[in-house]
Amino acid sequence: MGNKPRKNRQKNNGLIRQVLVLNRLMVKYNIEGIFDLLSRPGRLVYLNFLAGIARGFGIAVGLTLVSAVFLGILAKIASLNLPIISNYIARLVRLVNEQLPY
Repeated sequence: MGNKPRKNRQKNNGLIRQVLVLNRLMVKYNIEGIFDLLSRPGRLVYLNFLAGIARGFGIAVGLTLVSAVFLGILAKIASLNLPIISNYIARLVRLVNEQLPY
């Protein structure tokens, strides 16, 4: 009879340890936030919409900056008056100007 309370205590300690590990994992992976989003699909759609707008804006700004740097470097190369590259850039500029409707 003396061993039974000891075994129950050991089972309870093991169960408490498992519950604490599970609690740490749930906090670590933000399970509550995931369930909150899944239980309110309207909020999930709204957050994904905002994320899409932010990505699109970031792509537009990034492409603008990269293009500006590229065109600046291209203009510097063209000003060096290198024979092969200058002819290619001049032809490219001429083609672009032909396509502009003015």
